[in-house]
Amino acid sequence: MKLKFLIILTLILLVGCVSEEEPIDRLTSIPVDAVKITPEMDNHPPILHSNDYEEPVSLAVVSSAGAEDSAFYDDNRLFFFFTPDPNIPAQSQLTDGATGIYVSEYNNGWQEAERVILNNDLSLDGCEYVDGDIMWFCTVRANNLREIDLYTAEYKNGKWTNWENAGENINLEVGAGEMHIHDNLMYFHADNEGNYDIFYTELVDDIWQAPISLDIVNTEETEGWPFITDDGNELWFTRVYLGTPAIYRSIKNGDWQEPELIISQFAGEPTLDEEGNIYFTHHFYEDGVMLEADIYIAYKK
Repeated sequence: MKLKFLIILTLILLVGCVSEEEPIDRLTSIPVDAVKITPEMDNHPPILHSNDYEEPVSLAVVSSAGAEDSAFYDDNRLFFFFTPDPNIPAQSQLTDGATGIYVSEYNNGWQEAERVILNNDLSLDGCEYVDGDIMWFCTVRANNLREIDLYTAEYKNGKWTNWENAGENINLEVGAGEMHIHDNLMYFHADNEGNYDIFYTELVDDIWQAPISLDIVNTEETEGWPFITDDGNELWFTRVYLGTPAIYRSIKNGDWQEPELIISQFAGEPTLDEEGNIYFTHHFYEDGVMLEADIYIAYKK
């Protein structure tokens, strides 16, 4: 799915700023005629290709009859993108008061998610990467350097604040898309002759260097949405396999090794917790139409 980011900056500029208001309740924003897709109704369930994990299941509390996407785990917090209706245009998502980034905290179970406010103006925010009190996120908003820019924000006094453009170096010179930072390396995807490939860039003297293609994982198919485990030894990413997104893993043994297929069939954007459980997006499709998206989890055995 993704955010269905279209060219909407004209709309943002025409409408202008909006005052900060209490966010609309996520669940009540879902259309009343929306039908929650259950595993029994799913004609294209995720297919597990590894004996190291339990069969994937929908993550209760987080998943709804709306669309949950782009999960990212950090320190007992699960961030994700939500929109009430995945089939409405981005212009409508921009002003529905509910579409955006949410966070659920783990406290003897995942709690009901709350909206993450990252702007007092109109914007579409998503594809978040979080490390403690720092968030990087993609956004479409006025004064961007390109259609979709990377921004950063800081968590202070119970709020995400100090959001600002990540700058020309990362947005224009490097051209990073969805990303993950480990130590002084940023892994990200970017367009490469019509398909996404995964690249990395090194931070040297506060400057991100020219990107380098991660050739061991890149093919003629689309590769992207990278995630690096805390120890830096596993690269998880999405690749198109037999026509739908699938989850792959590359192990670092000196260098990154040839990737292995872990979960296929409408499974993508993996993120892992400290125990090695895999959280990912599962899209429900029928006759080429996306009906819904949920966050799924495959527990490590």
